[in-house]
Amino acid sequence: MDFFISRIHSFGHAFCGLGYVLRTQKNAYIHSLATILVICIALWLRIPASDFAILILTIGTVWTAEFINTSLEAVVDLASPEKHPLAKVGKDVGAAAVLIAAMSSVIIGLIILGPALLRKLGY
Repeated sequence: MDFFISRIHSFGHAFCGLGYVLRTQKNAYIHSLATILVICIALWLRIPASDFAILILTIGTVWTAEFINTSLEAVVDLASPEKHPLAKVGKDVGAAAVLIAAMSSVIIGLIILGPALLRKLGY
């Protein structure tokens, strides 16, 4: 029984983290909007399940990078409340990871959705 109780608590902590990111991170709004838009377009275009799965994995990668970056920033702020060059490096590299994931997702989205969208629009 303790195993199940501890799993429930683990999910609770995860949902707290999810709520924190959605409430406090400005880029989470951009990611949310992009996620909804891409999923709606993919459904409208009726893309194949395999392509849809790639989009979901790509979306998950961007969100994962954002969450890791947010946690990294919090830990850096805790460890180094004053400005420090290495703290800046940690935060900048974390932000770069999100940027790489986001740029890759745009390219993947264009590859998967672009041709079908152009066909749907008559081009």
